[in-house]
Amino acid sequence: MSALVIDAELYPRTASAFQYAEDIVSGDLPSCRWVRLACERHKHDLEQAAGDLFGFAFDPAKSEKVLKFIEAMPHTKGKWAAQRKSLTLEPWQRFFVASLFGWVRKQDGFRRYREGRLMVPRKNGKSALAAGIGNYMLSADGEYGAEVYSGATTQKQAFEVFTPARLMAKNTPLYRRSLGVEVSAQKLTTRTGGRFEPLVGDPGDGASPSCGIVDEYHEHTSDKLYDTLKTGMGARDQPLMLVITTAGDNIAGPCYLAFDELKNVLEGVIEDDELFGLIYTIDEGDDWTDPANLIKANPNFGVSVGDEFLRSEQQKAIRTPRNQARFKTKHLNVWISARSAYYNMEDWHKQADKELCIPEGDDVARFGSLDLSAKLDITARVDLWRKPINGKHHYYVIAPRFYLPEKTAEDPEKKHYLEWAETGALTVTDGNIIDYDVIKDDIEEDHADFPFERIGFDPWGAVQLSLQIQNELNIEVVEYPQRTSHLSEPMKWVEALLKDGRLHHDGNPVLTWMISNVIAKPDANDNVFPRKPTPEKKIDGAVALIMALGLAMAEDQNEDGDMDGYFASL
Repeated sequence: MSALVIDAELYPRTASAFQYAEDIVSGDLPSCRWVRLACERHKHDLEQAAGDLFGFAFDPAKSEKVLKFIEAMPHTKGKWAAQRKSLTLEPWQRFFVASLFGWVRKQDGFRRYREGRLMVPRKNGKSALAAGIGNYMLSADGEYGAEVYSGATTQKQAFEVFTPARLMAKNTPLYRRSLGVEVSAQKLTTRTGGRFEPLVGDPGDGASPSCGIVDEYHEHTSDKLYDTLKTGMGARDQPLMLVITTAGDNIAGPCYLAFDELKNVLEGVIEDDELFGLIYTIDEGDDWTDPANLIKANPNFGVSVGDEFLRSEQQKAIRTPRNQARFKTKHLNVWISARSAYYNMEDWHKQADKELCIPEGDDVARFGSLDLSAKLDITARVDLWRKPINGKHHYYVIAPRFYLPEKTAEDPEKKHYLEWAETGALTVTDGNIIDYDVIKDDIEEDHADFPFERIGFDPWGAVQLSLQIQNELNIEVVEYPQRTSHLSEPMKWVEALLKDGRLHHDGNPVLTWMISNVIAKPDANDNVFPRKPTPEKKIDGAVALIMALGLAMAEDQNEDGDMDGYFASL
């Protein structure tokens, strides 16, 4: 099958978009894996579109119309605004817009993609691009009574897209006259009853969005606003949800999950013909300190984001560790853990193995730990196997279990719990409160397969369950109080073992999230204690891991006579 050839004279902007995709696929332009996969998907779909079995086609006229419209809008900031220049989209921006608006369904000519997701670092022109798209959707998309909302968690953020859209309209009299657009301080309206306005919270009753723009999605703690906009689009023939954001530090939030879904689509793991997106970042294994990698994550490198500025920010991050997290998220689009995270998540991810095997042999010891939460929240259990290496060192394998009551799992504000339950990453127990019998039964079954040396528990709230484990299952249980004196050393040794590559896990996403949430500040004696940055960022699994390692350390203390002997063996 032959792919569509774009007439560069008739459709110069669309031709530029197509050339960008070709340059990415050929390797002539540096890019990360996700951008390359998006371009390969586009190219593959063009080949399929020539056949009768593929339900979509690319219409260059529709693509060109939107691109031409946006590039007729004026700049609203900086020197180009002062010179009264119109926007000139970069090839990557043209590719994004052309893909969203050029692909149509063969059966009715309506747009194929109902959602576009763009993750790109700061200063790469995403707000101006979204503003131009918003103005088009308001006045030129052919939607009678169009409703366009720029939604965010704060009023200031909601205006980040609306303000440039408003200024574009205000500074373009011909646009207002030709399409009947009126400008006010809080909204744009059209003579056909359309409106474009910022939104904090939910749209009012009766709202029927034709376009929803969700800005800086990483700041959203739930997907309530996104869902409200999306579900309100049912009456529209070809609505558009547009999510624009940088990366953030909440890997259990809706933004991370949304872009993880996009990655699965790009990889072909799941099929979604109505979702398109681009993710600009560096690849796993790339050296973030290498200036050559800056252009992979910043498609407007040297245009709206300066070469010298990025290199300067990179050097500041290299020199000052506290600046590294901010630089990685804001300028390389890398998801990080909590802003003051104690554990290095790169070390954690390196030790993940979905095919992880439990060590065998008479010299292997198994320990367990329980961190019981309130009865309406997650309870964490971590099992740890310790095996000697050459009689001198040890390596450790951990297997977490998480339990959650059914009522909490179904909370719409905590959809990440339900997704984890569906994948088996946590166990949902029947009823409104946690069912401790399920935990006890699991421990009994696991103990029969590979006996525990002992199980540690936090005495707060766990007395009854611990007595059942000891008396009914005949497993030794020990109290493990949540005090600095008990947690500091094993907490530091979790970090040390990760760096040394001797703490292996199966990549459970719940535990990964909890490890990423741990923060700590050493006291005057260099003691540390695991804390969470905010109440919703749980660390129960991390605490259970620390306790399990602490049990193993305590056993070696008993055998060797002092802790120094154990630390030497590590």
